[in-house]
Amino acid sequence: MTKPDANRRILRVSGVPNPRQKAFFASRARYTAYGGARGGGKSWALRRKLVTLCLNYPGIRCLLVRRSYAELKSNHVRPILQEYGELVRYREGEKCLFFPNESSIALGYCSSNRDVLRYQGQEYDIIAIDEATQLSEYQFSIFKACLRGVGDCPRRMYLTCNPGGIGHAWVKRLFVDRAFHGDENPNDYLFVSARVYDNPVLMEADPDYVRQLESLPPKLKDAWLHGRWDVFEGQFFPEFQETLHVCAPSEIPKNLRFFAALDYGFDMLAVLLLGADRNGNLYVLKELCRPGLTLREAGEAVSALCRGARVEYLTASPDLWNRRQDTGRSGFEVMQAVPGMPPMTAADNRRVPGWRILREFLNPNGGAPKLRISSQCANLISSLQALLCSAEHPEDASSEPHAVTHSPEALRYGVMSRFAAYAEEDQPDRNFRIPHTRHKNTLF
Repeated sequence: MTKPDANRRILRVSGVPNPRQKAFFASRARYTAYGGARGGGKSWALRRKLVTLCLNYPGIRCLLVRRSYAELKSNHVRPILQEYGELVRYREGEKCLFFPNESSIALGYCSSNRDVLRYQGQEYDIIAIDEATQLSEYQFSIFKACLRGVGDCPRRMYLTCNPGGIGHAWVKRLFVDRAFHGDENPNDYLFVSARVYDNPVLMEADPDYVRQLESLPPKLKDAWLHGRWDVFEGQFFPEFQETLHVCAPSEIPKNLRFFAALDYGFDMLAVLLLGADRNGNLYVLKELCRPGLTLREAGEAVSALCRGARVEYLTASPDLWNRRQDTGRSGFEVMQAVPGMPPMTAADNRRVPGWRILREFLNPNGGAPKLRISSQCANLISSLQALLCSAEHPEDASSEPHAVTHSPEALRYGVMSRFAAYAEEDQPDRNFRIPHTRHKNTLF
């Protein structure tokens, strides 16, 4: 048995992890997210995990990131220096914490895409992102690419998060909904949820904080106290509720008049198959969301989605009617030529009026809403929940995160097409009018 080194100093650090923090410490997943509600002890757990790894693996390189460097210093650097004293050396010029065994924690910040590009090509064994929902999915992908190395130590990323923010959608998709894309491995992702009630230290030290969370308005209370990811501050459609607006496919009436709506981009094709009943109520029956399709491939995908339903028209973004310089043909002409493609019409793409009309369809007005969505349309449902308000124009939706905008845009086109079709009708059930395109280069 090795005798203890008489010259070795023992550092005792106060604090006992609660059960949720222990679950976070025990995770061996490549990507572990911790949080959900506020007050769950996320920052303390993240600091303790990083320092423990640095002490157990000599020479490892860690990166700790937050949106701003000032927040990073206040929330992490000062507490680490207070807790660990002379064991840690902080060099302001290098923005780094150093340990005696040559392990280090680089201190980073990321408030824009320009900031994240500074990390391209760098390598870290451990990356910790505090308040991950403040980062976009693109920024997260850059940091993921930095998680590599050749040393004998784990390659892990740890994230803390609360509902809301620009990154709400991708954090919810990966860690809460577990809806994975492409080569994303489900075994790589673990979410440890925590609420303020899981943090007895805070509840005892600051009971007023708990009472403040309990007294919040219902939506904020659901997000900040209970950690619900389907409601959060800045949500563009706070009136959207799954219990109210989502239904089983069997609940959708059979005697509908069918139409479709499309938002096309090479980054994502979003198509919705909709139906209208005799009273003007709308139903979203199916969806298709697929990236990387050419115009013809998009037309073939739309045709396949609409097969079996008598789709009377498809409304799409007006920019598809613009002729392309390379071919002299418009996107409309390419797509409309695909066999089985419904007749296309240019959408009324006014943004603010369109969102207002969509809100009218979502508003129950003391009864049932005029719009219901099949539970099979998972992308549209999650996108409506994740869509944010524009910082510049509160009545408009934000264009970021861009990944969640496609399906709501298509829905806006579809709703506006029906509003325009029967806005002047006394009895809209008598005539399901096809909206007329505002462009002359039609093929039908």
